[in-house]
Amino acid sequence: MATPAVADLTAPRPTPKGRRDLATLPKAHLHLHFTGAMRPSTMINMAASQRVRLPPHLLHVDAASMPADGRGWFRFQRAYDSARHLVRSEDAMRRLIREAAEDDAAEGSVRMEIQADPTSYAPYVGGITPALEIIIDEARLASADTGVDIGVIVAASRMKHPLDARTLARLAASFAGDGPGDVVGFGLSNDERVGSTDSFAPAFRIARRAGLVGVPHGGELLGPASVREVVASLAPARIGHGVRTSEDPDLLRAVVDAGIALEVCPTSNVHLGVFTDFSHVPLPTLIDAGATIALAADDPLLFRSRLVAQYEVARDVFGMSDEALAALARSSIDASLASPSRKAAWKVGIDAWLAALPGE
Repeated sequence: MATPAVADLTAPRPTPKGRRDLATLPKAHLHLHFTGAMRPSTMINMAASQRVRLPPHLLHVDAASMPADGRGWFRFQRAYDSARHLVRSEDAMRRLIREAAEDDAAEGSVRMEIQADPTSYAPYVGGITPALEIIIDEARLASADTGVDIGVIVAASRMKHPLDARTLARLAASFAGDGPGDVVGFGLSNDERVGSTDSFAPAFRIARRAGLVGVPHGGELLGPASVREVVASLAPARIGHGVRTSEDPDLLRAVVDAGIALEVCPTSNVHLGVFTDFSHVPLPTLIDAGATIALAADDPLLFRSRLVAQYEVARDVFGMSDEALAALARSSIDASLASPSRKAAWKVGIDAWLAALPGE
């Protein structure tokens, strides 16, 4: 089978004259899905070795040329499932973790928190426990080799029964810790329009009793009501996305006052048709309200856009200065689940980035 061409839109754009290089700004990457972190080239390689023909929308990704009503969750989920079906061995799982760490290191990430549902890979490695053990083990090795501090988040799926989420919460609890590769949080992902948020509350209580932090998705495909439900039912410390809180000033103030951080993924919002273009992503509104924000790439494979590109949106679309971008990086580190001592050390690096003259 001939190797097809693949659209590669992941390379950072040149740094504008007089501005500092965003790839050298220390930052935390806190919203990154396991399969979605795969390199496009790795996807092509895996598909060729398995003699799998990939759908065209996985090879050529360009949301800018796609009408807003042609975007959306269904198209995204089909693409994600196609990519996930390629991850069928321990070697493939380790490769994803290793390459994700290498890519984040190249973009200045000092902390990466990668989330995975081990049930997706369990059939190929002997069960959900071995699947999670592989992710944890490779995360520890990749942390040591790349210098990127990696935390693992076990994420249940809204598409599955809430009892499955409880099983995952108990598994996650058995690997809880705060060192490189340890499980640090428990999430809830997939289509937020499906299922009852409250039915997943028992799983989050199990995780919380083990010291794991709740980091569920909410407030992207659905509006403020979904955020209120997530906050009330799951007691999160962070919300994946949460951008729709901007539509309800009272809710946004409550989220800020509660210290709940938001993982904002501008490219995801545009690709999924939540906003028609980057200028409509409510990043300035969230910042002005005092929200703790961590910019993130979500699924670089599907969106062909990595972490630095999210900071480029902040700089180029919203005109944020280097000082404001440094503040965003500090905010991402504050929102991470790393230890206070590591956070303090990383912030020293941000201060050094800001103190250096552009181009140094």
